[in-house]
Amino acid sequence: MTQHVDLTLDRPPHVENAGVGVHGSAGPHDVFRLPRLWQLHLYGYSGTLELGGSRHPIRPGHVSLVPPDTEVHFHYDATRCEHLYAHFRLPGDGERRRVPVMQDTGADAAMLTGLLRQTVAASAQSSARASAELWTVLWRTTGLTAADENRPGSRHPALRTAVAHIEEHLAGPLSVPAIARAAGVSPTHLTRLFREDTGHTVVAYIRRRRTERARHLLIASTLAIPAIAATVGIPDLQAFNKACRKELGASPRAVREGYGPERGPGRGRAVTPSR
Repeated sequence: MTQHVDLTLDRPPHVENAGVGVHGSAGPHDVFRLPRLWQLHLYGYSGTLELGGSRHPIRPGHVSLVPPDTEVHFHYDATRCEHLYAHFRLPGDGERRRVPVMQDTGADAAMLTGLLRQTVAASAQSSARASAELWTVLWRTTGLTAADENRPGSRHPALRTAVAHIEEHLAGPLSVPAIARAAGVSPTHLTRLFREDTGHTVVAYIRRRRTERARHLLIASTLAIPAIAATVGIPDLQAFNKACRKELGASPRAVREGYGPERGPGRGRAVTPSR
């Protein structure tokens, strides 16, 4: 069974130390524990990580996350084993994100390596910059596998690519074939992935994300309703009104009047999205 750890990422981490480490020079086995700090390793070698009675294969491009005061055993297949590491504290106490202790970064390896190298470079100059770089790394690790099966795009790399493409292009035209091309799969396969992961068709998912963004703008801004409709990719006002009624349970004007920027929560008529 895969071991998991819980990350709280509502606040940036405090980086105590980051660098390039070398394992194996003193022998084929090390025991390591950080009483007060998390440890993240991005590996460039092969071996085995053992903690809590479970063994995890180490391969180049794998990343591990170990919580404070956890004894870990490293077993090495070579005498010089380089890795990037960061030792840090997590001050947050908000929503927890479950991630595996060991993950294969896959296609994200080069990007995460670059971010960790920037963390290392910044750690000697700017603690705030180092924290920002590592914060990005930690958030990226939450999307590598299906650690949170309720989060869209967590199960399959093509689905993550498709979700990212949709988010970046909500304001413009979106078609299932174009999204499938961006994700590198067929439209049929993409539709199946969306149904399995989100419970929606691709079109229904796009509509839901557009109206969620519209709801935010209706509530939080004074932007005119036609402008909001165009901003979320539904410039036809009749179609925008229909989508809001279907997804939010009310017309755009009712959403704004029920909870607008000048009313605040608890004032006016409440509007509850229909899910």
